Amino acid sequence: MTLAPETTDLKVQLKLEDDWFTVCDLSRLIPGRGVAALLPDGRQVALFRDRNGALYAIDNRDPFGGAAVLSRGLTGTHQGRPFVASPLLKQRFDLESGQCLDDEAVRIAAYEVRTAG
Repeated sequence: MTLAPETTDLKVQLKLEDDWFTVCDLSRLIPGRGVAALLPDGRQVALFRDRNGALYAIDNRDPFGGAAVLSRGLTGTHQGRPFVASPLLKQRFDLESGQCLDDEAVRIAAYEVRTAG
C-alpha cells in the first residue's frame, strides 16, 4: 500500500549519535528533489526522497567546492546505486554511503533515516 504524503502525518527523522532527530514532515520531500535542513549543531543535511519512496540523508556540504549545495544537485543511479551529482563540479555522491563515485578517497557523512508517526 502506498500512502500519499499529503494524507499522512509522518515525520522524517535522522539518527544523530544515539537518538532520533525530527527534521521535517514527509510531505516536504518531493520525489527526485533535495531539501536542505539545519541540524542542532549547525551542520546542514541534504534530504532526498526517490520516486520509489526511499529516503536518504547526506552532508549538504560539497567537499570539493566547500559550499552547502548538495541538496540542489541532480539525482540518478549508477550501477544500481542512487547518487546526487553536485551542482558545482558534478562529482557524484552515493546517497546510501556518502562515498564519492568519482574519487574513492572522498566520502561525506551519510545518515540513517526513518519515518515516524
